[in-house]
Amino acid sequence: MGTAELCRQHGIAEQTYYRWKAKYGGMESADVKKLRQLEDENRKLKHVVAELTLDYRALKDGLAKNC
Repeated sequence: MGTAELCRQHGIAEQTYYRWKAKYGGMESADVKKLRQLEDENRKLKHVVAELTLDYRALKDGLAKNC
């Protein structure tokens, strides 16, 4: 069975299959789980940094108005 047929059966685009293959191709199952955990942690940390940056800017603007 070809790649195109498998992709059709599972409802994904061939491009998605090849992207996943390039990203996860040589990894073991444990490696994939660890990568997903790290990506999730990175996403959360980026969110925290964005919130802190907004707080910092708000405080900085508030101090500038008082001076």
